[in-house]
Amino acid sequence: MIQFKKVAFYTLGCKLNFSETSTISRLFEDAGVAKVEFEEKPDIYIINTCSVTENADKKCKQLVKKALKINPEAFIAIIGCFAQLKPIEIGKIPGVDLVLGANEKFNILEHLEKIEQKNEVATVDFENIKNTKEFVPAFSYGDRTRSFLKVQDGCDYFCTFCTIPLARGKSRNATIASTLIEAKKIAELEIKEVVLTGVNIGDFGQGSDENFLGLVKELDKVEGIDRFRISSIEPNLLSNEIIDFTLNDSKRFVPHFHIPLQSGSNRVLQTMRRKYLRELYAERVKQIKSLREDCCIGVDVIVGFPGETDEEFMETIDFLKDIDISYLHVFTYSERVNTTAAKLGESVPMEVRRERSKMLHILSDKKKRAFYEQNTNTTRTVLFENEEDNGMMTGFTENYVKVKTPYNETLANTFQKVKLTEIDRDGLMKCEII
Repeated sequence: MIQFKKVAFYTLGCKLNFSETSTISRLFEDAGVAKVEFEEKPDIYIINTCSVTENADKKCKQLVKKALKINPEAFIAIIGCFAQLKPIEIGKIPGVDLVLGANEKFNILEHLEKIEQKNEVATVDFENIKNTKEFVPAFSYGDRTRSFLKVQDGCDYFCTFCTIPLARGKSRNATIASTLIEAKKIAELEIKEVVLTGVNIGDFGQGSDENFLGLVKELDKVEGIDRFRISSIEPNLLSNEIIDFTLNDSKRFVPHFHIPLQSGSNRVLQTMRRKYLRELYAERVKQIKSLREDCCIGVDVIVGFPGETDEEFMETIDFLKDIDISYLHVFTYSERVNTTAAKLGESVPMEVRRERSKMLHILSDKKKRAFYEQNTNTTRTVLFENEEDNGMMTGFTENYVKVKTPYNETLANTFQKVKLTEIDRDGLMKCEII
């Protein structure tokens, strides 16, 4: 067995990946291996990959190359979604020593114990993810003011553009009782905000007598956590009951929803195999705003989906202009092997995709500025983070307005009542601490 004294991690992709990396890092620390920064010449690098990230293979190769430049003798393990989908290709990258599928990444220490020397590439367990029922709890801790709590994994939807069901398997979760145990562990760590994360968190409890609303209601009772934030939830799973509870009755859930749209064209939505039409999406936004006009609503949009015409793209633009949302996450469609979308419709030229992306980014900036202007001169509560940038520090209000103030170490990881005064040139909100 190779002896490791120092380990470094690099995480690509979503909040779920960050929660899992943090949990895996604690396994190493419990085994006596010190966690260090990427540049601090560790004995082993662990790269947690993402299949959604554009050019995932290119990014993976770049990170391996960077790691070997820092320490040519370092052991390199690749885990995560891209590792699950492309194990053979990753195993051929010069310098890679271990590739673990989704089922085995949490057993990485056991696999490392079996390896006698570097440069004997081992790839483990890539066949069973489709049928796995195992749910491994995870949460992030140690590098952020907030914690990402994994409440669900996998997805049964098979949208035509997505590889996540192939990378993570079927939808599954722990029980509410087990999830509460993890939340209470976080509460003991003086973390003020918890973000609920997963692949399709609204699907929590599928096949049982539990559901996401029940989970939210029980988490709301957990003492020691001031804020809960829902990371992303499908519009067809965001029921009026969930909206009503979080905005009217909850003590701890904040007025912020992130709701994927993907397209404002019903034909494109159907081709994507989404489980709703734009009319339902508009209803959800209307319901939220009827209860809390100041609620922040974020939106995911994909541009350049195969067969998307100029007229259908303009449907998306016009739809987003007309509904009261706060910001966009814009994704430029990129072809994925083993997805149905790659065989659908005529490919949209890359220069057209880029132009459409640019237009949506401009719209996002306008929506965000309008939302910030709506919040100007209001009193909010900000959770400040402990990072200094040119003498300033930032934090977020309960409704996700990013605020800045001169750096003061004593404010880090504290809630402060503030008056939001004006939007600065960098797009952040200035404030006065009350």
